[in-house]
Amino acid sequence: MSRIGKKVIPLPQGVKVVFEAPVVKVSGPKGNLTQTINRNVSLSVEQDKIIVHAPEGGKDGKALHGLTRTLIANMIKGVSQGFERVLEINGVGYRSELQGNALNFTLGYSHPIRFPLPEGIKAEVERQVRITLKGSDRALLGMTAAKIRNLRPPEPYGGKGIKYAEEVIHRKAGKTAAA
Repeated sequence: MSRIGKKVIPLPQGVKVVFEAPVVKVSGPKGNLTQTINRNVSLSVEQDKIIVHAPEGGKDGKALHGLTRTLIANMIKGVSQGFERVLEINGVGYRSELQGNALNFTLGYSHPIRFPLPEGIKAEVERQVRITLKGSDRALLGMTAAKIRNLRPPEPYGGKGIKYAEEVIHRKAGKTAAA
């Protein structure tokens, strides 16, 4: 049995969970989320907690047990507290600005880049070089941050590009002059 899957998921105030196999629906103050889970995994929803029951079967059953528990816990945290991801832009002349529901980037290319934000993701831009993405769906937030980072990934020589705030770029030495 999975150690993570065995943990009980507490339900905070204002969050409702409805399980109609194989769909889990979670609603709370920050939004509504829906997730389809494996048919072999079952849930029991009580007043203030959720218990995920392991499917029969060896290694795959344990993996599904832990995965399902983590997905549901992330949904509950997302609709009650929300998630956020911070990106930083490094480079001379590199900047971004928020216009409506889209981010406009100037990243050293011959053209500006317009990045429309998906529904459910909100952005804040500080000093034109720090972007804070917020949302209730952790997977969508991570995918959006990865797509933005992929517009101009950080390069190891000058350190220019878009990186996660907590990411460390290992710098490489450039060419040295011949003696």
